[in-house]
Amino acid sequence: MPRGRGDVVTVREATFQLFRELGLTTVFGNPGSTEETFLKDFPSDFTYVQTLAEAAAVGAADGFAQATRAPTLVNVHTSAGLSNGMSNILTAFMNRTPLIVTAGNQTRDMLLMEPWLTNIEPSVLPKPWVKWSYEPVRAGDVPAAFMRAYAIATQPPQGPVFLSIPLDDWDREADGPAVVRRVANRIAPDPARIAEFAVRLSSAEHPALVLGASVAREQGWDQAVTLAERLNATVWAAPASERAPFPEHHPLYAGGLPFAIGPLAEKLAGHDVAIVIGAPVFRYYPYVAGPYLPDGLQLLHVSDDPAETAKAPVGDSLIGDPLLAMQALTEIIEARPAPMRTVEMLPHRMAPTPVSADAEQEPPEGVLTPLQLFRILRDATPPDTVLVEESPSNLAELHAAWPVEVPDTFFTFASGSLGWNLPASVGIALAERRTGRNRPVLAVMGDGSLQYSIQALWTAAQHDAHLIVVVPRNGEYAILKSFAELEETPGVPGLEIPGLDIVSLAKGYGCRGVEAGTDDEVRSALAHALEHGGTSVIVVPVTPTVPSLL
Repeated sequence: MPRGRGDVVTVREATFQLFRELGLTTVFGNPGSTEETFLKDFPSDFTYVQTLAEAAAVGAADGFAQATRAPTLVNVHTSAGLSNGMSNILTAFMNRTPLIVTAGNQTRDMLLMEPWLTNIEPSVLPKPWVKWSYEPVRAGDVPAAFMRAYAIATQPPQGPVFLSIPLDDWDREADGPAVVRRVANRIAPDPARIAEFAVRLSSAEHPALVLGASVAREQGWDQAVTLAERLNATVWAAPASERAPFPEHHPLYAGGLPFAIGPLAEKLAGHDVAIVIGAPVFRYYPYVAGPYLPDGLQLLHVSDDPAETAKAPVGDSLIGDPLLAMQALTEIIEARPAPMRTVEMLPHRMAPTPVSADAEQEPPEGVLTPLQLFRILRDATPPDTVLVEESPSNLAELHAAWPVEVPDTFFTFASGSLGWNLPASVGIALAERRTGRNRPVLAVMGDGSLQYSIQALWTAAQHDAHLIVVVPRNGEYAILKSFAELEETPGVPGLEIPGLDIVSLAKGYGCRGVEAGTDDEVRSALAHALEHGGTSVIVVPVTPTVPSLL
């Protein structure tokens, strides 16, 4: 342990040594005046990933943590920076990402009078979108507080935590070296409950598996396939899944469930037992009335999150790790004969709604449809390309053209809060380099979505991240036009977004920027981006479509 003043161990020294032992040596952030005491004399064995705004820092850290399957540190600027990052902290909470978010606070001697830049109630501000938030009572508690934060973030259900540290704490004397503890990150399911679920599934005539993103997070694809084949069950992706839970070329895969109450129940009609594993029951939006379940369907639910099982409106639940639960079910469930009917996969695969009716129509001369563009992207990129998506109005076309057939090659947000996917794609690209996988990362970003965290392009360029950002430009918030139709709200202002020069913006942040309008131009731009690495932004004008929400 390095020493500070004489034999005194400072809070900074004790904390950074704890970070080393826990593997927390990459810090994402945007520096502020109350954080400089934390960052001073930044150790050479740590990596600081600078972003230009806190939302980008949180999103990039989230993508990095998911792709490396390891908790990650984020440093934001007191209450102002925490507020700027809250949208993506919300998403990290719903993504179940173990982030340790920290911010400085004003000097302890001034906290009582609440000077400028004080985080007045630091434990309150990030709630309810963190598992735990805290400001240590004593400077000497800081290292132990980080250990507790690590334990809470990594134990199921995983998620972000927040620590506020007064700026003068770091040079104070620590109580000694931090105590390092190892914590479990799996919950074993109750054997009796598993046995009951196995009996009910074994006796089903037409069972269904509804799988969620936790299956992907727990590297459960192979186990999910084994369970599905033993049951000969139809496999559905839970509505609005942020990760693909099952190989989409498998003959038992049917596609994604819609995320409205009535339409979802209709899709499950004909099943007599369905088990939801690693997903909420269910994500619903917009509101479309109907029964939660079709007549005659028993619903079973497996989750490692008691809050998730408690709020489910229907179904019998089991608390447990999704992967361990699937393993346990597979061992005791009775093998079933082939299904009585062939599983028909939805043409839009994991997307919750179908491709728009005009998707296959001939577009105006010189303009690609979204479906045409996405078919080109899939055809012209390597099979193991990692796809990140934030283009809500083109979701069905993207999934129709791009089947997810390789684990950990699809990421999106669990929250629906725009501004996560671009910085997350930067973090994923950095993780691809860190892990040595070096797969290309392609982010499909709507021209409106891109603006929420566009500063992330600078971070990508600064780190020479191998990232390709494709922007299908329709010049409007088409998904909001869909809601306007559903909600019967004509005349809503602000649904057009003209005048965005995205190519110039990309170049201004240090990326290659190009507009491509034809099949050949898109393929040429992709080939150049794949060959030369770095970060490229390809803007493609597309025909505007207003998708159906039902």
